[in-house]
Amino acid sequence: MPLELSVWRIDSGLTRVDVSKLDLESRLEELLARDISIASPHWMVIGRQVSTPWDKRIDLLCIDREGNLIILELKRDKTEREIVAQTLDYGSFVRTVQADEVRRIFAKYQKDYFPSSPARTIEEAFREHFRDHPAPDELNATHQLVIVAATLDSATERIVDYLAEEYGVRINAVFFRVFKDGEREYLTRAWLRDTDAMEDGATSIPKARERVQFNDEYYVNFGEGDHRNWEDARRFGFVSAGHGPKYRDAMQRLEPGNRIWVNVPGTGYVGVGIVEHSAVPVKEFMVKNEKGETVPILQAGIVCKNMGENADDSDLSEYVAQVHWIKTVPLTQAVREPGFFGNQNCVAEPRDAKWPYTIDRLKQHFGIKG
Repeated sequence: MPLELSVWRIDSGLTRVDVSKLDLESRLEELLARDISIASPHWMVIGRQVSTPWDKRIDLLCIDREGNLIILELKRDKTEREIVAQTLDYGSFVRTVQADEVRRIFAKYQKDYFPSSPARTIEEAFREHFRDHPAPDELNATHQLVIVAATLDSATERIVDYLAEEYGVRINAVFFRVFKDGEREYLTRAWLRDTDAMEDGATSIPKARERVQFNDEYYVNFGEGDHRNWEDARRFGFVSAGHGPKYRDAMQRLEPGNRIWVNVPGTGYVGVGIVEHSAVPVKEFMVKNEKGETVPILQAGIVCKNMGENADDSDLSEYVAQVHWIKTVPLTQAVREPGFFGNQNCVAEPRDAKWPYTIDRLKQHFGIKG
């Protein structure tokens, strides 16, 4: 049950301040967009009326200091079931949003609502809003769902509590009230659930910016898409990246003997293995086909038909490193948790305190002891 607030004036006797009868929910989006700190000082607005693929719009989209997204959905005239279902539906969309899409959403937000202001990158706005706090390595590692209302009914409270406590959904509800004293109006806020758990996660999850010594365990970002396929990588034992010099150079940092943990952005961790051979251009990468013959991978019947694009260009080719897999899972079984390390680079030597925590959790999920 959220805190129920009443307000009294005490400067001239004791006078109760009445709750305003004004339609607060019609004003809440504008109030929150103008100053999101009335909900949380740890958030920055990056989108308003954000379109989804099914022609619905998220009222407000925010980002926190760790780079995680927060969906704010106003209850307005929706029933308790409608608002919860719609908020969960928006979560199903936001969980798939990758860093480039986050930047696009923020760029559109600036263009639509601040057309006369100089355009900024999300990283520039982040540093300014959070007072020189550096932008995180990964955007949207996880997300939160927040229902915003002028009043909360008991059914919504029960559903939110059930989802959070039984299934660990990062969902909360906040309600605002306006008290009117003559010509003055006062806004109050109350959260349904403890916001510390929402913002900080479990106490065992380290703070994002804490630095540690590199532990010789490499992070690999596997960009599942037009130029590489995870099932091909599992079947033939490789990781790859390319189509630009920086990706080629990153892949060539991997050396035989390196242990790598593979993450598919927006999906989760899908494998751990040992690098057997350094990265080579895709047209030079050899594998064994179904007959046991050693053939170029581009002739081995791979799922990804565009892997050989630009194969003759040393800068734009895909680069492939051979890996002996210790454990892999299909994309549908990818492991993703709040507090996991993530990075937009295709190869990284993490020195973030989230990294050893991430590895420890992945070892538990994958059944790896060493």
